[in-house]
Amino acid sequence: MFLHTHPYAPFLFESATKLIVGTLPPPRFTTGDFKKGDVDFCYGSRDGQLWPILDKIFDLNLKFENSDLAVTQRKAFLKQRKIGICDIVASAQREKIDASDLGMRNIELRNILGFLHDYPNIDTLLFTGGNSKNGPEYFFRKHLKEWGVKLKVISDRVPRIHEFILPPREDMVLKNSASRMVRTVSLTAPSGAANRAVGSLDEYKQMKIQNPKFNTLDFRVLQYQDFF
Repeated sequence: MFLHTHPYAPFLFESATKLIVGTLPPPRFTTGDFKKGDVDFCYGSRDGQLWPILDKIFDLNLKFENSDLAVTQRKAFLKQRKIGICDIVASAQREKIDASDLGMRNIELRNILGFLHDYPNIDTLLFTGGNSKNGPEYFFRKHLKEWGVKLKVISDRVPRIHEFILPPREDMVLKNSASRMVRTVSLTAPSGAANRAVGSLDEYKQMKIQNPKFNTLDFRVLQYQDFF
């Protein structure tokens, strides 16, 4: 059994207003067995599409290599745009060493609501996936249930949008700390595994008919640019 621990601490800072929330990077990021083109940072897999999407939206000219420069570029962008990263899974066990969310067992979650209390400027969570089993929204719903909090549907179209009221922390109640509204956006996962789901969407098919060169990365760019 492989213990898949998250290799990166949450990337958080006082001015952050948005928080990217996923699950776990591929196991090779935990073991340090990087592939050529990987970046030693959150969402740094050469097979992932989050950074290529953001690179295309913002014309960042990012380096896709295992170098300090590549990491520095990404951190600078996130701070400039006031975007933090805090994946919800702290660790999980795997019988098969792969990146499948469904392959995770004995899952330990991070306290996302606790981080929201610590960073009061965050008003939006950007899930890199939806409510399918062991996806980020799925785990977040379980996390909210422990606190007796529910999501309110704002839009049920992909990307689905919800809101919830973050209750004050127990040690803040005596200080008359006000609750605050936080929005969640469940984006189409930026993984190669999600390409089949993207290809089956009627919206994608229509765009592909209009432009045969249109691809799944282009589709995500159009979706993500509204929220980043």
